Amino acid sequence: MFDAKPILANLPTLPGVYRMLDSNGDVLYVGKAIDLKRRVSQYFQKSDLSPRIALMVKQIAAIETTVVRNEVEALVLENNLIKSLAPKYNILFRDDKSYPYLQFSPHAYPQLSLYRGALQQGRYFGPYPNGQAVREAIHILQRVFRLRTCEDTVFHHRSRPCLLYQIKRCSGPCVDAISQAQYQQDVQRAVAFLQGRTHDVLSSLEKDMQAASAAWEFEQAATLRDQIQALARLQDTQYVSSTANTTDADVITIAQSHDLVCVNLVMIRGGRHVGDRSLFPENSQQWEPEAILEAFVLQHYGGQPVPPLLICEYSINVSVVSLLAQQADKAVRVVQPQQGEMQRWLEMSQKNATLALSQRHNLAQQQGLRLTALSEVSGIEPLQRVECFDISHTQGEATVASCVVYDHGAMQPSQYRRYHIEGIVGGDDYAAMRQVLSRRYEKTVAGEAATPDIVLIDGGQGQVNVAKQVLEELGLSHIPIIGVAKGEGRRPGCETLILDYAAKSVQLGKNHPALHLIQTIRDEAHRFAITGHRQRRNKARVQSRLEDIEGIGSRRRQRLLAHFGGLRGVMAASIEDIAKVEGMSRKLAERVYYALHPDAPPTFSC
Repeated sequence: MFDAKPILANLPTLPGVYRMLDSNGDVLYVGKAIDLKRRVSQYFQKSDLSPRIALMVKQIAAIETTVVRNEVEALVLENNLIKSLAPKYNILFRDDKSYPYLQFSPHAYPQLSLYRGALQQGRYFGPYPNGQAVREAIHILQRVFRLRTCEDTVFHHRSRPCLLYQIKRCSGPCVDAISQAQYQQDVQRAVAFLQGRTHDVLSSLEKDMQAASAAWEFEQAATLRDQIQALARLQDTQYVSSTANTTDADVITIAQSHDLVCVNLVMIRGGRHVGDRSLFPENSQQWEPEAILEAFVLQHYGGQPVPPLLICEYSINVSVVSLLAQQADKAVRVVQPQQGEMQRWLEMSQKNATLALSQRHNLAQQQGLRLTALSEVSGIEPLQRVECFDISHTQGEATVASCVVYDHGAMQPSQYRRYHIEGIVGGDDYAAMRQVLSRRYEKTVAGEAATPDIVLIDGGQGQVNVAKQVLEELGLSHIPIIGVAKGEGRRPGCETLILDYAAKSVQLGKNHPALHLIQTIRDEAHRFAITGHRQRRNKARVQSRLEDIEGIGSRRRQRLLAHFGGLRGVMAASIEDIAKVEGMSRKLAERVYYALHPDAPPTFSC
């Protein structure tokens, strides 16, 4: 029985962070306090603790504390520890996807593109909630301002306009169809539009259209007219926009139902709604909405830019707002609107959160039914974790094996693994299966990976026999194996399930929920394997195509790839362009060109 009295007696009355540990030394909970002694003592003195916290207190075997100078420092340390330790009783927002930006590249004719990662040179707008929101923004800017989206390697070696120019989605800077000054003017108008200054953009376009018309430049006037009309139509279709408020803002709402919590984040940029994202935190069921909101704000903005305005349902602690302002290096306002435009934004976010929560419940029920059906078919209970394997190659080239994981009622992408298969005869799927299973479950034997309830193998009896042998050799023969053999014509719904542990085969109806779950997992394993195979194969082919050219060593190869931005750029280059690269003669340039273009007609020089 843990005795907290000696520890509580020696705790300081200073701000800091405390960590509750269990008997194995694992962190149960991380918390912050203005007064460590008073806050930690409350866990052992109160009799009205929530059931969840009461359960946690029973598991405490040790308490560790760290003293800091003030509450803001305590917030920072608490958030960092929660992210790194992932305690089972803290609210956790697991969102491993980086937020994308819309980028204007730093060139004379800037390229529009979707960008993820650390911000570098160029001009960025965002972040956006997802890639689709960025692609929609790019589509709008193409339609209205006709900015280029092609890669630099394509742009620099273009000799005639592309299809986007023909359909009036690009102004053709690659073939000098527009001057640099005019293109930069379009870029500045696009920037102003993204900043919410649509009225200024329309006024500028109308002024230029009238000037072009007065100068009898009717073709230019017609182009400007089309831009004005496209922008006006866009304003009509934008269902959430503001003419009075062009600031950047995030709207955050919370919906709770049964054992689920949803936090909905709506992003407003330049007065325009650019999208939303719903997140479902772990360990949040018995927490108050204010605590969930604070946990989200700290964890989300710990790695993201903080907008100047947060619109929320609940208040946020002053120290948290101070930390956000310190991180953003500017004032940050948190408002709880009761009327007006911001209130409408808040209501929209609330509806999104409620809808996402309902959809999550329906999906969970559907997954539960599928898992129960699979448990009944397989005879395995309880059934929770399923691991599935697939092999992908092209006639034995660049063999890649995949392992995908289904657990807690959903696919778990963070637990997926790919394996490059080496040292086997090309095309030997049995040897590839043996290698991937050995490498995967050696970690299970060593206690470094979880043990699945079922292993799914995309294949027939031969692959199942190999899997059975591997697991027996590793002492894991108790893990059931199910083979998924494709039916006649490889048609979905005709699969045969090979239950080797039960010495039988089963063919389910095409509408059977267990088959739907197996198909979902199997198809994901196939997708993950073939994506990895194509990446490995393309990389190998890129390297080999240049490596096989006589006279092109590693240094010249690196110079060529660096100069043209990759093999695609080298292939798009002419002999004259290749010859300009440092260390390349005309003769070598011709050798490279014809190695990459074997069907090209020869050139003759006098």
